Amino acid sequence: MSSIPFLDWLSRWADDLPPLDWDTIGGDPARVAVLSLDMVKGFCDSGPLASPRAAAIVPAVVDLFREAHQRGVRHFLLLQDTHEPDAVEFDAYPPHCIAGSEESETIAELNNLPFSNLFTVIPKNTISSHVGTALDAWLEQHPQVNTFIIVGVCTDICVYQAALYLRVRANVRREREARIIVPAHCVQTYDLPVETAESLGALPHDGDLLHRLFLYHMALNGVAVVR
Repeated sequence: MSSIPFLDWLSRWADDLPPLDWDTIGGDPARVAVLSLDMVKGFCDSGPLASPRAAAIVPAVVDLFREAHQRGVRHFLLLQDTHEPDAVEFDAYPPHCIAGSEESETIAELNNLPFSNLFTVIPKNTISSHVGTALDAWLEQHPQVNTFIIVGVCTDICVYQAALYLRVRANVRREREARIIVPAHCVQTYDLPVETAESLGALPHDGDLLHRLFLYHMALNGVAVVR
């Protein structure tokens, strides 16, 4: 395959990402926000879309929240699936994280943090963090925030959409100092092998490959991907 050299390079690239360096983020912590995508029970604990791959990043996400808070960050946005019972998205995905259900709740590991009162939970009814949500209103109310650290699931779906939206929004507004940062160890996606997918009549999803491909695509578009 002609893609083999690229895939070999992609593997090396993902293994050699620069570390998340809080000192380089620096500046005023009031200008920094942590965005969490779908760190809810329906993706980490139980339900049709719960995944051990998603659950595996929980400790790293909690550590990042703690580090950010210790360094003075006070903006924590939790963008979370909170679906209507008849959400159109359910034509593509199994019903999940319905409003009022346990699946739609923030994972306990985040809720139990002593500064969880600082969290701003923004419900979303689709894979988009900005279409039909309160994110834009929050951004307009906090124009000083120009650095966004994004964590959560899934790398190639909600995380990707949020990172590219924030990057494009900053580009359109000519905000050259804006930084969108994705720590690779704090995001993950699901895996659905070909054989299993075929038995279910679903599309397969190679978690390792798509995780790396979409990290690369974010980096290709000006998102800082780190480890």
